[in-house]
Amino acid sequence: MITRIGIVAGEIWQLLESDEYLSLEGMAAKLDRPEYLILMSVGWLAREGHILLEQEGDEFRVSLRGKNEVGEIRT
Repeated sequence: MITRIGIVAGEIWQLLESDEYLSLEGMAAKLDRPEYLILMSVGWLAREGHILLEQEGDEFRVSLRGKNEVGEIRT
């Protein structure tokens, strides 16, 4: 399982390289992966300090640390 989480974390990283911000919903739409695996991978990246995870209303936005820290959610 840890290998699968790592692979999806890499896919998320690649998505965030091309998009400044993504909502969790937008990320799930772009990745053909189960939601639980995406959430575990986002958690891993957040724990390691690689991403910023911010809540905006009922949505969460994800961005790579070091990129613009202010912006709109992209879906």
